[in-house]
Amino acid sequence: MPKPTRTRRRTDATVDRRESILDAALECFVLRGFHGTAIPEIAKGAGIAAGTIYHYFPSKEAMVNALFRKWKGEIAQRVLTAFPAGAPVRDQFRVMWRTMTDFALSHPRAFAFLELHHHQDYLDDESRVMENNLKDFGALMVMRAQQEEQVKPGSTALLMELVFGAFIGMMRAHWDGRVELNADQQAFAEQACWDAIALHRP
Repeated sequence: MPKPTRTRRRTDATVDRRESILDAALECFVLRGFHGTAIPEIAKGAGIAAGTIYHYFPSKEAMVNALFRKWKGEIAQRVLTAFPAGAPVRDQFRVMWRTMTDFALSHPRAFAFLELHHHQDYLDDESRVMENNLKDFGALMVMRAQQEEQVKPGSTALLMELVFGAFIGMMRAHWDGRVELNADQQAFAEQACWDAIALHRP
């Protein structure tokens, strides 16, 4: 087996260092927020000098956008990979709910950073596009369900916010120790949220 070249080793080290900076930034942003975090605090968490960060990110804004895209992209990939395109809407809802739950349970800090913080004053255009693409995907699913008279008519955006607001509340209650989110509780919550938006004919 050929030995890795010096360029390859340097590239791998650069990727590892960049990821360690993003990991440290995630910890800081979750605990103190974007505006409450200073570059030296991130550098300390990554075990490097503060000036070294600027070799990887030109600003704190560039760093937080890279972090946002990393984890928003991870969610999008999971949802799109798992999404059963030809299945009934009810099954699609269940798959998306479970996919999001699995992500939030596996990566609680990343989910908290993405969904429990306000990002609007520092997201760049690329990050906003990524955010909107996932929302548009969900909106298309809801609109299709409305056309099939599976989901209540009305504002698609409002229906999505009702469901996602409940989802965030569920995760927050779990992390605060107020709810034990076992498999039965997850299934109960998913059914309850579907019932909240489903069109129930008399």
